[in-house]
Amino acid sequence: MKRVGLFLMTNLAIILVLSITLRLLGVERILDEQGAGLNLNNLLVFASVFGFGGAFISLAMSKWIAKRTTGARVINQPANSTEQWLMETVRRQAQAAGIGMPEVAIFDSPQVNAFATGASRNNALVAVSSGLLQSMTRPEAEAVLAHEVSHVANGDMVTLMLIQGIVNTFVIFFSRVIGHFVDRVVFKTERGHGPAFWITTIVAELVLGILASIIVMWFSRQREFRADAGGASLAGRQNMIAALERLQMGQPTTSMPDELVAFGISNRGGKSLSRLFMTHPPLSERIAALRNS
Repeated sequence: MKRVGLFLMTNLAIILVLSITLRLLGVERILDEQGAGLNLNNLLVFASVFGFGGAFISLAMSKWIAKRTTGARVINQPANSTEQWLMETVRRQAQAAGIGMPEVAIFDSPQVNAFATGASRNNALVAVSSGLLQSMTRPEAEAVLAHEVSHVANGDMVTLMLIQGIVNTFVIFFSRVIGHFVDRVVFKTERGHGPAFWITTIVAELVLGILASIIVMWFSRQREFRADAGGASLAGRQNMIAALERLQMGQPTTSMPDELVAFGISNRGGKSLSRLFMTHPPLSERIAALRNS
């Protein structure tokens, strides 16, 4: 219930902020003054504000959301040798990668996972599960941390936000163009928009949104290969391979919140068409890529 409430509150806040932004920009309608044709300039502004605005606000709030959805505890002052090792390892890797020191956190979960998020290379969060610390050797855990630090150094969070913003904008823009066309040509509405516009727009958004997700997920899979290569550079190729093999040893599906799945170290692979919507490549492919590099 906490996650659901946080999700609803966050999205309501985003809609409110973007609606105010549109009003300040003077974009209150997407039809022309006669109410007959589309004002493409207004529509493009509307689509861009909602497309990029939602992605940007989500990125800006990503650390706050991640801490509350996972219950991650940020290490401000190491309380034991494990926390001291975590801090020192991330600090050393961050210096080697040329980024600012991320916040380091531990979240309580029996499953093996880790994630990185944040609005910029110098304002990031790297978190590991308690299960990872218990199940992995330190060289393996160091490789996982290096993988997450590489995500930060590569600017993956920002790049993913930009790609998500672009595809969101196209989905919003073209779904309304399609809805307007059907409303005018098929249902012969002359002024304003009838029910056909809204129904067609919703259906078009669903279809285009699925196609857009394929693009975003493809990029997400490619950045995993890059982060693995970065992790191998920072922690050693054999350690990175060993960490991925550890994850491959029958670990159950992770239970991370949906908004953080793409930022984790691992996710269960799929078959057939479901592979198009995977955030991570199969572990076997990632291991093979490292061995062949």
